[in-house]
Amino acid sequence: MSTVSAKPRRLRGVVFDMDGTLTVPVIDFASMYRAVLGDDEYKRIKAENPSGIDILHHIENWSPDKQREAYQIIADFEKQGLDRLQIMPGAAELCGFLDAKKIRRGLITRNVKEAVDLFHQRFGMMFSPALSREFRPYKPNPAPLLHICSTWDIEPNEVMMVGDSLKDDVACGKQAGAVTCLLDEKGRYGSQEFANLDLKPDFKVSSLNEVHSLLKSNFDLTP
Repeated sequence: MSTVSAKPRRLRGVVFDMDGTLTVPVIDFASMYRAVLGDDEYKRIKAENPSGIDILHHIENWSPDKQREAYQIIADFEKQGLDRLQIMPGAAELCGFLDAKKIRRGLITRNVKEAVDLFHQRFGMMFSPALSREFRPYKPNPAPLLHICSTWDIEPNEVMMVGDSLKDDVACGKQAGAVTCLLDEKGRYGSQEFANLDLKPDFKVSSLNEVHSLLKSNFDLTP
């Protein structure tokens, strides 16, 4: 799936999501959402949002006490995720390829800074800038991606956003004017549930290993 023109577009930077993209998905988001929202509210919101629940958005307008409680539940789930942090197959090889081509790489996650720091330390791979949810507004708002483009002094249309979430990563990339690549390991976005959504990525892959050939075939990677 591609909307890139016949003449290769120059690519100067790639920005990655973290959870489920650079790292193996270990957080049970459905259980986390249920714990925060309650069973009935979770079912109602899920039915209204086929592309996924934006839990941070939902709790933004809650009372301070209720908000604190929700953030603590989320933090507990994220802490359990940190204990099981694993790098995604193909991530190290892809980053090596980008480095060899002198293509910049950044990171945007809705997880906390502690998770980003641990990722950098554990796997010895640095992304810069690496923006966590302490950077506001967070995805799907395009602000974090535009901030990275500005820091790099690169136009958004020369940057690719890679992530496993249609509603967060692809939406963020599209709104910023970047190329978007959806990592869909299990083919969930091929289901009928997502067939009629207007939001479509420029590319879709089932593993990070596929991104190498995608970049070589569709882009000018000249430094």
